[in-house]
Amino acid sequence: MSPESKVNVLLVDDHPQNLLALEAILDCLDQNLVKAHSGAEALRCLLNQDFAVILLDVQMPGMDGFETARLIRQRERSLHTPIIFLTAFSTSDTLVFKGYSLGAVDYLFKPLQPEILKSKVAVFVDLFKKTAEIKRQATQLAAINAELRKSEEQFRSLSACSPVGIFMTDIAGRCTYTNSRCQATDNFKLEESLIEGWSRSVHPEDRDWVLADWSARTLKGQEYSNEFRLLAPEGSVHWVHVRSSPMLSEQGQVIGQVGTVEDITERKQAEAAHTQFIREQAARQEAEAANRMKDEFLATLSHELRTPLNSILGWARLLRTKKFDEKTTARALETIERNAKSQAQLIEDILDVSRIIRGKLRLHLVPVNLVSVIEAAIDSVRLAAEAKAIDFRFLIFDFGLENMSENPESIESDKQPGNSKFLVSGDPERLQQVIWNLLSNGIKFTPAGGKVEVRLSVSCSNEQQTTNNYVQIQVSDTGIGIGKDFLPYVFERFRQADSTTTRSHSGLGLGLAIVRHLVELHRGTVHVQSDGEGTGATFIVQLPLFKDEGGRIKDELIPLLLNPHPSPETPISTESTPSPLILEDLRVLIVDSDTDTHDFLTTVLEQHGARVTAVASVSEAMAALQQLTPDVMIGDIGMLEQDAYELLRQVRALEAERGEKITAIAMTPAYASNEELKLAAGFQMHLPKPVESTELIAALAQFAGQDCRL
Repeated sequence: MSPESKVNVLLVDDHPQNLLALEAILDCLDQNLVKAHSGAEALRCLLNQDFAVILLDVQMPGMDGFETARLIRQRERSLHTPIIFLTAFSTSDTLVFKGYSLGAVDYLFKPLQPEILKSKVAVFVDLFKKTAEIKRQATQLAAINAELRKSEEQFRSLSACSPVGIFMTDIAGRCTYTNSRCQATDNFKLEESLIEGWSRSVHPEDRDWVLADWSARTLKGQEYSNEFRLLAPEGSVHWVHVRSSPMLSEQGQVIGQVGTVEDITERKQAEAAHTQFIREQAARQEAEAANRMKDEFLATLSHELRTPLNSILGWARLLRTKKFDEKTTARALETIERNAKSQAQLIEDILDVSRIIRGKLRLHLVPVNLVSVIEAAIDSVRLAAEAKAIDFRFLIFDFGLENMSENPESIESDKQPGNSKFLVSGDPERLQQVIWNLLSNGIKFTPAGGKVEVRLSVSCSNEQQTTNNYVQIQVSDTGIGIGKDFLPYVFERFRQADSTTTRSHSGLGLGLAIVRHLVELHRGTVHVQSDGEGTGATFIVQLPLFKDEGGRIKDELIPLLLNPHPSPETPISTESTPSPLILEDLRVLIVDSDTDTHDFLTTVLEQHGARVTAVASVSEAMAALQQLTPDVMIGDIGMLEQDAYELLRQVRALEAERGEKITAIAMTPAYASNEELKLAAGFQMHLPKPVESTELIAALAQFAGQDCRL
């Protein structure tokens, strides 16, 4: 027990005012004062607690102090607990003797002298603490002795049975102990010097450097570890691993070495035998890993390219063969244009990465006003932000003071004060590509109703802020955030936090890698901050400011960035004779997370008489199946979130409950793996994407029992 810990003091009196008086006197001792209003209550306190001293009133109704003391002494736990009797009614020697006979250590008469009471209680408190400490030390010493005996027995057993040699030396290197395994391994006896024993046994080719290394390390009190060869008298060679550590005195001085000798001949032979195998295995694993990365990337690339291609080809074929009203035609053209731009961007990203890998990406450097660059990038993503009702803001700060509107549409960069401060030497198109990638990322990963904010500021390196050093662009969002495990890999090529077929967001994982390379080509830096999933992310780009020879920024060097957006010519639909309604009244459920795809498929099937229900997820599909029973279900294997495999599993479970069968068709990537096709075997048919409308109609016509000649 530490001296600072509190001990228990039991106060027993049937008058509450007396207990309060005792408590007031003893409170300055800072101990745990336990109050009892009767002898019975005092005995209950003694059941679970130990007390340094008991102050016991003699005159109490029912069980008086003497009877209470007698019962206290009958309990093993309180047999030796000091008792001080307190009384105000009698000073009779007979009663005093009776109290002492019951084991009392003192007899005090009321009114009590506070100082005397405190001093007596303090003595017993101190005695209790010291007694407890002595007991603790005695217990600890007994445990230490027992542990020492156990350790000695274990050491003797360990030394005798150890599979490795054990030795000890003094400061001069003379051997003071060896076990039998050590003597057998090194072929020397205890009385021989350790160095002499080794020098005789060490292989001649290893002897000089082994002994030099041993002496250099052990004389300095360092640890030693080495592998070398020993030469036996009969000429056989075996390998040993010798380890040793310095033994230190209580003052920290080196007094010798303790070490082990292990025969590692078999391990060395196995290592030599398997070296080539390991190399081949490593090469094979590297090749397999490269193939896996290639396959994963190709699968993702196939899906990302063919998903928009499905809508482009489908609508193009419909526009060529069917006559639609103006609204449907406009929607078709808009879908074709949007998906074509998506494909073009993917291809540009792939080409940029190819240029980066080959070192062929070049910049055309001119003075660039970053305000204009950011405005142009914002214009290109504004519609995407508005579609998701995202709160989009562009803030400009001059040395920490905001001086521009938060509304991007109201920003006029040439009229705002301080805009000339945001000049950098760069390639306008590439810098706009950097900003566009960051903004697109923020919008893609931010849920509807979220917030994306761009901050542009000038930062300085010194505290006085007298020297402009770089421009900082900060793009923040309130999106899904980045997990701490994935944060270090955000800017790596082909890396995505979720690369499975059920990933929640599309993309090749190239955008941020391109951002980093372009920023570094501009002698800048980019890094990301995120507190984890669900907390949003902030990307910070820093670019060096542009200055003339005198270190000043010239306002007249602000470039005019042109960002033309030519509109493609509107294709003209051709009329054709409508096909017969060969799918009339066929009930079809389409499950595809790509809105353009199931919009296209719905249009195609309805033109041939089918009754189509289109949903975007497995959960929506299961909800729809509660209301209808389709003849055919079409599901995309590469859906976001839950895929078609999960859909089929749930549908088959529902069929078992209803006792009916739904025909299922899977849409698979063109580069589908054997494993994917095997899983898709649960479907009655699988069609590669992009789906040919004629093949789809023909397949459904077979299920409808119609002769299809489109």
